[in-house]
Amino acid sequence: MPRNSASKRNVITIFLALLVLGAMTLALKPRAAKADERHGDLHLVKNCSTYTGAAGSFCTFTSSNIPEVTAGSKVYYTQAAVVSAAPGDEGVNISLDSNIVLFVGDNDWATGRCTLDTIGFDSGLCTISDGTGALTGFHARVLVSSTDGANYTWAGTYSFGPRND
Repeated sequence: MPRNSASKRNVITIFLALLVLGAMTLALKPRAAKADERHGDLHLVKNCSTYTGAAGSFCTFTSSNIPEVTAGSKVYYTQAAVVSAAPGDEGVNISLDSNIVLFVGDNDWATGRCTLDTIGFDSGLCTISDGTGALTGFHARVLVSSTDGANYTWAGTYSFGPRND
């Protein structure tokens, strides 16, 4: 008879341990979802000294305030810049309306669109709609500003939506 009592206690102990473990798992799950849905201000600096204006040209990020976009990441422009004469023959306008690929590394990239205008791409807007790898669920809307004609800032907001893994 003592053996049966010990077996019942072992079964009850195992059952209670599983119950506690299950409760802890459920309690942690909402926190994990919230962590995946982070958002904030985005501040990036890129150097475009190698950008040629041709389709496939790129700029290299030199600093970032989010860990998913590291220094050395690149933004590729899939369409070429457009050069046109300014009204009244006052000079040349250069504009860019291009799909982009924000490339951090193999399997870590995002896609979006940038529109830049005026002489020297002084200002513009870029949006990022989603990505893969570390950039899965990444969304951003940034204003682009030239600091000196070769370096540009991206300042705006970003968010990471929940992963659908």
